[in-house]
Amino acid sequence: MDLNLKKLKLDTEGKDPADVIKLLRLSHPGQVVFTTSFGLEDQAITHIICTNNLPVEIVTLDTGRMYPETYKTFSATLDRYGCTIKVFHPDGKEVEKLLTTKGPFSFYESVENRKECCRIRKTEPLTRALQDMSVWISGIRASQSDNRSGMESLEYDESRQMLKYYPLFDWSFEEVRNYIDKNNIPYNILHDKGFPSIGCEPCTRAVKPGEDFRAGRWWWESGSAKECGLHSK
Repeated sequence: MDLNLKKLKLDTEGKDPADVIKLLRLSHPGQVVFTTSFGLEDQAITHIICTNNLPVEIVTLDTGRMYPETYKTFSATLDRYGCTIKVFHPDGKEVEKLLTTKGPFSFYESVENRKECCRIRKTEPLTRALQDMSVWISGIRASQSDNRSGMESLEYDESRQMLKYYPLFDWSFEEVRNYIDKNNIPYNILHDKGFPSIGCEPCTRAVKPGEDFRAGRWWWESGSAKECGLHSK
C-alpha cells in the first residue's frame, strides 16, 4: 500500500463523512469531485456536502435515456440546496453512429453491445468529468453487490490514477433510507416503487421481493458482477 494512502486511511479512520471530505479537500485542494445519479445514496452525500458548505465539485452524467423522475429529482435538488451540478453528456456523433448502425435497443442483443452503449453514454463522459481531478467521491455501498463488497471505503484506482472515497460504504440500505427521511432530503419516487437502483430507463426495472439489490440492472444478463464500467479497475 502506498504510504500516503496508508497515512490517509489512518487519519480518516472513524471520522464521519463530512470530516473525511474536509481532509481530502485539504490534501487535494480543488481536485475533489462527486458524481451523482440522484439515487438515495447520492442524495444523502449531496446533503452532506451542501449543508456543510464543502467546496466539492458536483457532477452528473446525463445519458439521454434517464427516467423523467430522475430529472425531477435533479430539479428538486437544485431547489433545495441552491447548488451547482455540472452536467456531462455523451458525444453526439458517437450516439448518432450507434443508433444509425445498431438501432435504439442494441444493448439487449449482447453483453458486448450493452458495454458499448455504456461506454459511449457513461464511461467516456465520466472520463471528461474526472479530468484534472485527483479524488472521486461516489455513493457505492458494500452491500450493493458481491463485487462491491470487496472494495474499501477509501482506495486507489490504478486505472484512473486517483483516490476514490465512498462515504456511505458501510451503511445499510435501511440506514440510508432513514437518513433521507430524517433530513427530509428530496429523492427519486421510483425508490418507493421497488427500484433500489436507478439508471437508464431501458436498462432498469423494479426489483421483485427476495431478489438481489442489483437484479433490476441489466436483468437480461446473468451473474452478479453487472457493472457499466464506471467503477472498473
